[in-house]
Amino acid sequence: MNQQLETHPHRRYNILTGEWILVSPHRTKRPWQGKTESTAKKEKIAYDAECYLCPTNTRINGVVNDDYKNTNVFANDFGALLNDTPNFDFNEGLLKAEGESGICKVICFSPNHSLTIPDMEVEDLVKVIETWQSEFAELGSLPAINYVQIFENKGAIMGCSNPHPHGQIWAQRSIPTEIQKKTTSQEDFYAKEGVSLLQTYIEQEIKEGVRVICENENFVTLIPFWAVWPYEAMIVPKRHMTSIGELTISEKKDFAEALKILTQKYDALFDTSFPYSSGIHQAPTDGNKYSEWHWHMSFYPPLLRSATVKKFMVGYEMFAMPQRDITAEMAAKQLQAL
Repeated sequence: MNQQLETHPHRRYNILTGEWILVSPHRTKRPWQGKTESTAKKEKIAYDAECYLCPTNTRINGVVNDDYKNTNVFANDFGALLNDTPNFDFNEGLLKAEGESGICKVICFSPNHSLTIPDMEVEDLVKVIETWQSEFAELGSLPAINYVQIFENKGAIMGCSNPHPHGQIWAQRSIPTEIQKKTTSQEDFYAKEGVSLLQTYIEQEIKEGVRVICENENFVTLIPFWAVWPYEAMIVPKRHMTSIGELTISEKKDFAEALKILTQKYDALFDTSFPYSSGIHQAPTDGNKYSEWHWHMSFYPPLLRSATVKKFMVGYEMFAMPQRDITAEMAAKQLQAL
C-alpha cells in the first residue's frame, strides 16, 4: 500500500479538520519553467539603526523601543484587530456581519537583528516559549478574548514586513474557523475513544517512523500524513495537554530543542534562510474546559524544489481542494537525512 501512495494519485484525509487533499507524486517529474524567487541569505548584523524592532530605536508611531536583552513584546502599531471595536450585528436580508474586537501584539525573539530561531541557543528559545506562555495566560484571561493565536511569518516571501526575527499574537473575541474545525474533530474522537486524537495519532507515527523527523523525551516532530505544503511539519507534545500553559520545565526545554532542530533542518534543506508561516493551535480561552484539545505547532513553508522555486496555491487548489506533488514520506526522508 505504501508503494501505491508513492506512485499513484490519491486523496489523503486530515483527521484534524475533516478535509481531504489531493496528492500527485508522479508530477514531481515535470519540468519547471515557472516563477523563481531570489535566494534568502541570512543577514549577519546584530543591530540595524533603521530597523523599527531593534532595541532603543524609534518605531514609526514615535514610540521608542526598550533596551531589551531577551524577548520584547509590544502592541502592534498596525493591528488587524482593535480592542475598542464595538460589538455590533448587521443583518439585512441575506447579508450578515458582526463587529470583531481583539488585541494584536508583536514579539521580538531577540535583540539581535539577524538571530533567527535556528541560530538561537536552546536556553534563549526557552525564554521565547515562556513569553508565549505569559502572553497566552494574560490575554486568554481577558473576558473579551476567546481565542489566542500565536504565529510567525518568516521571510519576505511570506509577507514579513521587517527582517528582525519576530512573531505575532492575535487575540480575538470569536473563535476562528480552523480552531472550530479542529475542536469538532478532536471532540468527536475524545467522546468515542476517551483519549486524545493527536496522542493516538503520534503513537502510530512513532511506531511506523516513516514521517517522523526527530523526537526527544517529550516531543515528536513529523510531516503529517495529510500535509499540504511541500515540507509542512508539526511539533506535537507526547503528553496530552490543552495549551502551552501546561508545559513543565523539562517540556519547555524539549520544545525549544525541537524548534531549533526542525528550523536548522529547514535552513540546511536548500541552503537558505528558510521561509515559513508557523502557528500554535491550542484550546480556546472562552471558559469552557476543552478536555479533548491537544495543542500542537504547525509549520507551512512555501518552497517546493529549491531555494528559488515556490509552491503556488492556484487553479485547482483555489477552486477545488489542496493538492501536492511531493508526498509526506518523500519530504520526511529528505529532512531526516539532514
